Amino acid sequence: MTETAPLTALPDSPVPPGGGAEWFEGQGGARLRAALFRPEGRPRGSVILSTGRTEAIEKYFEVVCDLQARGFVVLVNEWRGQGLSHRDLPDRRKGHARGVEPFLADYHALLVAFEARLPKPWIAAGHSMGGCLTLTALARGQARRFAGAVLCAPMLGLRLPRFARLLVGVRMLAGGAEGWAQPPGDPAAESFEGNVLTQDPVRYRRNKDLLRANPDLALSSPTWGWLDFALKTMDWLSRRENLANAILPVVIVSAASDRLVDVAAQSVIAGLLPDGRLVTVEGAEHEILMETDPLRTQFWTAFDDLADQVAPRYA
Repeated sequence: MTETAPLTALPDSPVPPGGGAEWFEGQGGARLRAALFRPEGRPRGSVILSTGRTEAIEKYFEVVCDLQARGFVVLVNEWRGQGLSHRDLPDRRKGHARGVEPFLADYHALLVAFEARLPKPWIAAGHSMGGCLTLTALARGQARRFAGAVLCAPMLGLRLPRFARLLVGVRMLAGGAEGWAQPPGDPAAESFEGNVLTQDPVRYRRNKDLLRANPDLALSSPTWGWLDFALKTMDWLSRRENLANAILPVVIVSAASDRLVDVAAQSVIAGLLPDGRLVTVEGAEHEILMETDPLRTQFWTAFDDLADQVAPRYA
C-alpha cells in the first residue's frame, strides 16, 4: 500500500503531468520515495528509471517528459539514503551504505509495489550508481521481469587512487564505516566552473536551484561504508559467471570524457554480458542526461534503438 509523497517543483522544471510521488516500504520498514507518471494515450510499456548517487527524483523531470513523449509509463526510483527516502545515519548529509543487499531488497519491493500499474514490456534504466545497482538486480534474478536495459554511465569501476582499496579495508576493519571518506561540502554551492558532471550551464544551474529550494534533497560526500559497498559490488559484476542470468539486451551508454567512473570497465562488462552492447558518447561528461542537447541526443538514439526492438510503438 502506498501513500502520496511530496515533490519539489521549480518554475523551469514543473512536476510532469500524469502522476506524482508515493511512499512505499523497503527493507526493514524503510520509508522510500518513488514517482509514477503515465503518458498520454495508450502506453507502449514502462521504464523503471533508477537515479545515481546524490540524485533525487526531481532531477529527472525532464527525462521523465522525454520518456512520456515516447509513450512510456515512467517509474523513478529514489534509493535509500538519497532525496527524501530513508537515510541510515543521523547526519543526512552522509552518503552511506550497508552493503548491496538492502538496495536489492528495496528494488524488489519497488517492483512489487508498482507492478500492477506498470504495463509490459518493461525497460530498466539507470544512471551511475543506479546503473550499477540495476545491473546487479538483473543479474540477481530480476532479468526475467524486463525486456531490456539501458545503463547511462554506469558505475562499473571508479577512478580512485591505487591505494584506495587498501585504505577502505583498513577503515572498515577499524570500525570506521560511518566516517567521511572525503571532506563534506555544500552541494548547492558548487560552481559550474570546473565541475565534472556536465557542460550544460542551464541544466547544471537548475539542479543546484533544486537543492536550494529543498535542502532536504541534498547529499554530500560518501562514507567508507559506501565505498566498501561500491568496490565489492563492482568486483562482483566484473566476473562473467555472475552476469550469466542477465539474459536480456543491455545497452551501456558510456561518457567518453567521464572523470568519475571507469569507462574501460564499462567496455569490459559490455563484453561479458550475454547480450551486451557499448555505445560511446564522445565528449560527454559523466551526467549524459544532463549534458548539452547534441550529447543527450546520442543517448536517446541508443535508447530508441533498444526500445524499438523490445517495445515497438503502436501503428
